[in-house]
Amino acid sequence: MLDLRYVSENLADVKAALGRRGFDDSVLLDRLGALAEERKKVITDVEALRQQRNEASQAMGRVADKKSGEFQAKREELRALGDQIKHGEGRQAEVEAELESILLNLPNLPHDDTPDGLTEEDNVVERVWGDEPAFDFEVRDHVEIGTALGILDFERAAKISGSRFVVLRGLGSRLNRALMQLMLDVHTSEHGYEEVWPPVLVKDSAMRGTGQLPKFAGDAFRIAKDEEWEAQADAQGHDLFLVPTAEVPITNLHADEIVPEAALPIAYTGYTACFRSEAGSYGKDTRGMIRVHQFDKVELVRFCHPDRGDSELRALTTHAETILQKLGLHYRVVQLCAGDMGFAAQKSYDLEVWLPAQNAYREISSCSWFGDFQTRRMRARFRPEAKGKPQLLHTLNGSGLAIGRTLVAILEQNQRSDGSVDVPAALVPYMGGIERLTPS
Repeated sequence: MLDLRYVSENLADVKAALGRRGFDDSVLLDRLGALAEERKKVITDVEALRQQRNEASQAMGRVADKKSGEFQAKREELRALGDQIKHGEGRQAEVEAELESILLNLPNLPHDDTPDGLTEEDNVVERVWGDEPAFDFEVRDHVEIGTALGILDFERAAKISGSRFVVLRGLGSRLNRALMQLMLDVHTSEHGYEEVWPPVLVKDSAMRGTGQLPKFAGDAFRIAKDEEWEAQADAQGHDLFLVPTAEVPITNLHADEIVPEAALPIAYTGYTACFRSEAGSYGKDTRGMIRVHQFDKVELVRFCHPDRGDSELRALTTHAETILQKLGLHYRVVQLCAGDMGFAAQKSYDLEVWLPAQNAYREISSCSWFGDFQTRRMRARFRPEAKGKPQLLHTLNGSGLAIGRTLVAILEQNQRSDGSVDVPAALVPYMGGIERLTPS
């Protein structure tokens, strides 16, 4: 969430910055500016009324005859001031609620280093790793390969759950598990992340904290509850959602906390299943495992001092790249333009892995620096070592990696003419020594 004071005092600059993202709702931003001014006036007026009430109360206390007309007049004055204060407080609450509603729906401001542009065509290629695999036969996509190997079962998944689900079978399931284990081992032992295994059901407050709500409510799976649960939820004051990414529970580990500066940076990695309705994506990537409703992912989350955000982003991106390099997968790194970044990001790098069957690079990790956009929502702060006033932390996260898409890339980049698939050397120990997947 953006800082109200900054937005209201720098409205022209904010409009220009959001315009770089393709957000051009000047009416909404002007409304925010007007409400911010009204809020300041209401607060000033209420404080003045409270001072008048204090003075009137003291004056009434000095009236000796409690039955006199003077005393009754003072009492009426106090009552009238109280009514005005109550009205002012009510209006302040209304204004602040509308301001929060507007702020919660405004995207983050792009960092000055983020390139201009509105679509993925405007993203900037930073570097390319490895060579594009060459084939002397007609390449097949992961659906054909996995089905022939007997490791991907879309038909039975549809019978169980509907479209956009997959059942991993046999060595496919083992390969998925091996990828998860490799990623977690590398990030904990080589990169110093602390592993966590968080819940996959989270409160609406956690979804709001990282920016999924209210903006992306249509893409989230909210848990349907019976009447008994509804009564309990009402008492607890929250709904529950299936996580769209482990970013949500892991980042919220420090919601409403103040951590010591000496503890920074804080780095977590964790695996979860992830759930997305993919609202608005029908007809796009419907074949196979590229865009499904349930998928597995290892996440990287970092908390840092505001002065370290850019260097932390580069480190996190490198950590995610390490997995692709260990697997020998050809990929590239692109810096996203302002209009192609996620809602909460201010600067992002995408890792895009090569998929031969599509003859295209596809995102496998998005590594982003959010500034204090998330921590302002979560009230996650740090206390400077000099015992100064607590400051908002900066957050970063990225996939390290999306396991399903990594599996897809392995099947397509490592396919052989006889229908077999070479297992990357880094995974062989996790696969019990199996070096190749072969059709039965």
